[in-house]
Amino acid sequence: MFGQVPAENDTVLRRMVFVREEQSYPDFRVGHAIRVASWFYPNWNEELAQQLLADFDLPLGRRIKRLSRGMRSAVGIVIGLAARAELTLFDEPYAGLDAVARQLFYDRLLAEFAEYPRTVVLSTHLIDEVADLLEHVVMFDHGRVVLDAPADDVRGTGMTVSGPATSVEEFVAGCTVWHRHRHRHRLGSRASVSIADSLDFATQARVRAMHLSVETLSLQQLLVHAAGISADEKVSA
Repeated sequence: MFGQVPAENDTVLRRMVFVREEQSYPDFRVGHAIRVASWFYPNWNEELAQQLLADFDLPLGRRIKRLSRGMRSAVGIVIGLAARAELTLFDEPYAGLDAVARQLFYDRLLAEFAEYPRTVVLSTHLIDEVADLLEHVVMFDHGRVVLDAPADDVRGTGMTVSGPATSVEEFVAGCTVWHRHRHRHRLGSRASVSIADSLDFATQARVRAMHLSVETLSLQQLLVHAAGISADEKVSA
């Protein structure tokens, strides 16, 4: 890390912060944990820390072990953002936070990155919630990398085509189908098929001419497909 071995290396460790799900702390009060973190990280921003503490309504005098799960997660978020470490690692950092608090985290993370750019790695299962924050996407499925690409290259690279079965089959002929069985659905005379193709102008014109419906896959849907089958296993219709 940074050209050095990070284990027991304060020089390296002070340049990175790792906040994980169910982060454990010593028997500290909230204010004590924040104060100790401020001593450790050279880029610590106390103004930001105080703002975040107020945003998440964290009680400074309460022991962390007596906080709710969501509040414990908020403590980690405060430390992770206020540290302004060159490498910031968030591993499912918002366990127990409701939708409003999670959005607050995303907003603060985006604002911080814009003001003080650094490398931020965010591990999450809530893909669509963070889709707009991502510059690069890496997806692991049972220990193997099934996707590793810039987020902009991934967005809009898949769609589901629906309509009369015969028209759908004609449309997808020659297209790259995610999986011939898992991502083809038929109900009576109608069908839908998910394909790994972009919706360009020519495709849109063809869709209209054939009276089909098409829906661009969200980033989460794309990753679900990628988890089921890797790129080199995709088949042509």
